[in-house]
Amino acid sequence: MHTTPDGRLIPPPHADERGTLEAWLDFHRATLALKCSGLKDDQLRLAAVPASSMTLLGLVQHLAEVERNWFQRIFAGQDVPPVFGEDNFDGYALQSDRGLDEATAAWQAEVACGRALIADASLDDSGHLPEREAGHVGDQAVSLRWIMVHLIEEYARHNGHADLIREQIDGVTGT
Repeated sequence: MHTTPDGRLIPPPHADERGTLEAWLDFHRATLALKCSGLKDDQLRLAAVPASSMTLLGLVQHLAEVERNWFQRIFAGQDVPPVFGEDNFDGYALQSDRGLDEATAAWQAEVACGRALIADASLDDSGHLPEREAGHVGDQAVSLRWIMVHLIEEYARHNGHADLIREQIDGVTGT
């Protein structure tokens, strides 16, 4: 496999569907980790713009919750609590005693759990959305394929946010 200059694996240009989806999801996961690397705790807590409370640390926490929600709750049908507590369902709220190491460990644990849950699943296997969310999609059942594409989209969108936050912090740009 080829890598970007910063060491991320480039998704193969000729893989099967499952391999392509997994590689692009892993690429975007690695991009988020890269955006947070080399920063001090106070920098990870800086909001993008004054009207927003979005931070790099909050994005890591949020994506830990996203991983749990889509793979454990929706795909596997598990009843699991929010990663960072009932009062932080979306993961964005920061705690003064939780830094990047702890948030990254939780996020990586959610990634590993998701990988394990889908390892033997077909892309055609379905998870089930809660009724309130199913109305937006038009169906309560969503395939693993749909979930993986949605997660790629979610990471790509938030990596765009991370690009802007990181550039504001120290001028670092790029993918």
